[in-house]
Amino acid sequence: MKSTLADIETIKSRMKATWMAGDFGLIAKSYEPGAADFVARLRLKPGTRVLDVACGTGNLSLPAARAGAAVTGVDIAANLLEQGRARAAAVDIDEGDAEQLPYPDASFDVVVSMFGAIFAPRPERVVAELIRVCRPGGRIAMANWTRGGFIGQVFRTTAAYAPPPTGVPSPLAWGDEATVREWLSAGVSELRLKRRQIAFLYAFSPAEVIEFWRTYYGPTQRAFDALAANPESQTALQRDLVQLWTQHNQSANGVTHVESEYLEVAATRSPQ
Repeated sequence: MKSTLADIETIKSRMKATWMAGDFGLIAKSYEPGAADFVARLRLKPGTRVLDVACGTGNLSLPAARAGAAVTGVDIAANLLEQGRARAAAVDIDEGDAEQLPYPDASFDVVVSMFGAIFAPRPERVVAELIRVCRPGGRIAMANWTRGGFIGQVFRTTAAYAPPPTGVPSPLAWGDEATVREWLSAGVSELRLKRRQIAFLYAFSPAEVIEFWRTYYGPTQRAFDALAANPESQTALQRDLVQLWTQHNQSANGVTHVESEYLEVAATRSPQ
């Protein structure tokens, strides 16, 4: 079923509220080192104009700015922007929508997004906007969760109890190589895809991680809230998530180290 414009606006409103729930900055902190590695591979030169789409609290913006780039961040969640501004005074941070970026054509040399733009409900519009604001010959780099990776399994486990909106592509579609090649087939002259791992690191147990995510990760918080009238389902979801994190935990002694696969996208906008 295809979503109408009214449906899309409702979905976006709920999405914004979801990402403003909890405190995503605390979640993002758990994979900061992997985000810094992602930026390091870009080999940014001083003065490079960088746009961080769905920047959150600045996991990519900060290391890019430290590399000397002129960084702009954009996100729909106002509370995350406030945190980002507090962390990185050198970064220009705006409130905006990945499907309608508030910048002129060809404004940036490099456009990046880590686990952010993938959640917008209309991928075709996101693709068009990423290409539009990137200068000809510039680069687009993304980190996208895959279906088979750990976070993909977390999403599927949660969706079994609290289904996502109908009529909207799964964000995990951005982690499928064939799909990304199709979506970026126009407007891109070169495309390289590589599967990588990123680590989530917590100084407490998997069971405590779930409580942490219930408190601070908006999507998890909202999923449990949706089950408030069904305590048995809440308990089952809690059990399944703890089991999943425990199975993938690479550490012992009461701490958590879980790695999740993502698809690294490196595209070059076609010269014009």
